[in-house]
Amino acid sequence: MLGVGPQHNKTMKRLRGALLRTAYARRAALAIGAALLAGAMWLWLGDFGSETALIDGLALIAGATGIAFLVAGLQGRRGDWTE
Repeated sequence: MLGVGPQHNKTMKRLRGALLRTAYARRAALAIGAALLAGAMWLWLGDFGSETALIDGLALIAGATGIAFLVAGLQGRRGDWTE
């Protein structure tokens, strides 16, 4: 069965780790965030004849992810608690 079992869990953990390492690298987060946000804005502002709800949804997800990467890149690492 697809997507079930220990191999799937290992793959998801590795993907999550790669995503977090990218978000913690400030320059990479800023570059990826700007690229995702620019692509989403291009899809949102452009007038395309073959535009569908799926493309609109993917553009929304890409834009939100781009903003999240930009915020993570601008803020940098912060502590988990304050004393």
